[in-house]
Amino acid sequence: MSAQNYTTSFTVHASPDEVFAAITRPQAWWTEMIEGGTTESGDEFGFDNPGLHRTRIRLTEVVPGTKMVWHVLENHFGFVQDQSEWVGSDIVFELADGPEGDTAVRVTHVGLVPELECYDVCSAAWNHHLAQGLRGLVEAGHADVITAENAARQARDVGIDT
Repeated sequence: MSAQNYTTSFTVHASPDEVFAAITRPQAWWTEMIEGGTTESGDEFGFDNPGLHRTRIRLTEVVPGTKMVWHVLENHFGFVQDQSEWVGSDIVFELADGPEGDTAVRVTHVGLVPELECYDVCSAAWNHHLAQGLRGLVEAGHADVITAENAARQARDVGIDT
């Protein structure tokens, strides 16, 4: 994977199986508006946050407790000109045993690179959804998830004027 791809890493005090189980529930840490399957290879899910972000994703690799790969099939942002920026990209979740029962989590959005118009907003959004979302769900049992009611606030939090 290129060093230019968006990548973040963090450690959580939970087993790889617990973290993996949380990843399979993006409606609990990313957006409640997700519809479709999110657990098995070949599953497809998507969401539509009208005017802001609509996407369709297929799970292409699922290795419980170790790795999950999401492949972006369709995508639309209300804040960029080039609507193909995420299409064909992969979001890769990798888990590894850490010390004292911790799990090292690495998330790479392969294809999300600084040259893209959406990079600043998208990398800020991933930072938020992974820290306050996925990590919050695993460590505290709750996350700052996008709902229809708070979508505008979440957009402002990552730099999009709604």
